[in-house]
Amino acid sequence: MFKAIIAALGLAVSVQAQAAPTVFDVVRNIQQVAVMDQARTQGLDWKVGDENNYNLDMGFIKGSMTMRCSQVAADGIWMDQDMDLGFAGKQKAQILLDPNTGEIKRMVVNGQDQQVPKQNVEIVEVKEANITVPAGTFDCIHARINDKDTNQETNAWINPQLIPLSGMLKTIQPSQFGQVTVELKSFRKN
Repeated sequence: MFKAIIAALGLAVSVQAQAAPTVFDVVRNIQQVAVMDQARTQGLDWKVGDENNYNLDMGFIKGSMTMRCSQVAADGIWMDQDMDLGFAGKQKAQILLDPNTGEIKRMVVNGQDQQVPKQNVEIVEVKEANITVPAGTFDCIHARINDKDTNQETNAWINPQLIPLSGMLKTIQPSQFGQVTVELKSFRKN
């Protein structure tokens, strides 16, 4: 069922990140890996109104994230990403994605255009899995992704066939703030 996804995930992935990431950058980087993998395997066939809601857990910092497709335009697909990390702050990002590659074409954070930085990652291992998150139990792909610059590993569980906007079910990634865990709590696919 996921053979095409497994084959595509085996390719090296280039995603966007900042050299000294904030909490918000870490979370955005996690979802960007899944978006680019979905674009490579089946294209981004997102619909306006598709939405995912996530729980964020960084140990002492807990929060939420909502991702939604706000516009499908000639120049790409606009995804809005709202994060609320309680006392650590809120952030609104608007991201224009190329529907064929998943690459970020433009990024606006809290109303300010941002330069799209680069990161150097590779897929270490991909296997079929099953995972339970607050949104339910899902068949998925479990990918281990290594950041070649920091030699840190991210674990991602995705199902882009069922879950809109990247297919992200759960991710675990180390950061300078501690381990970041993102879990899907609900989704709407139009």
